[in-house]
Amino acid sequence: MLTIWGRNNSNNVKKVLWCAEEIGLAYESIPAGGSFGLTADPAYRAMNPNGLVPTIRDGDFVLWESNAIVRYLAGRYAPGVLSPEDPQARASADRWMDFTTSSVAAPFRDLFWGMVRTAPDKRDLAAIEAGRAKFATLLAIADRTLAEQPFLSGDSFGMGDIPLGCFTYAWFEMPIERPDLPHLATWYERLKQRPAYQKTVMIGLS
Repeated sequence: MLTIWGRNNSNNVKKVLWCAEEIGLAYESIPAGGSFGLTADPAYRAMNPNGLVPTIRDGDFVLWESNAIVRYLAGRYAPGVLSPEDPQARASADRWMDFTTSSVAAPFRDLFWGMVRTAPDKRDLAAIEAGRAKFATLLAIADRTLAEQPFLSGDSFGMGDIPLGCFTYAWFEMPIERPDLPHLATWYERLKQRPAYQKTVMIGLS
């Protein structure tokens, strides 16, 4: 059976849980990281020397790094469904996954940590606004793509939608000013109809 280590309020862990639920995989979820600890334990560090979450074990195979895990699960258990078989379509999906990690994650972190995980009297409002503005600019890139296709992955939902889909939940649920990005909003409504998204991503902000 697949084992997933990580706390379920981590966006990186949500990616993996959401992917597993979309596929219908049986898995054991072990809380780790943050208040749950475990990540500094020698046994965990032997699996993941970074001491971060998530980590998975699938049989004898151990893997860390959330995007790599999503690609692995999609490719092994949902080829042609979550992982496109066409190399160009797969590369396009990969692009959106990596765009989220390389470009979106940093401003999102400034916004989310400032708004959700920092007491109001300790917030750095300038940093929060800078993160919000940059995040909005990056989401506009996705909005332009979604004007031409229903999902970031193409004509159907796939692995390319998962990383940004996790961040987008918080974007629409935080009490912040948001520019009008109608195609992104329609995509988000599509995601909200998916039971796996409801179960693993739409769990409140914390």
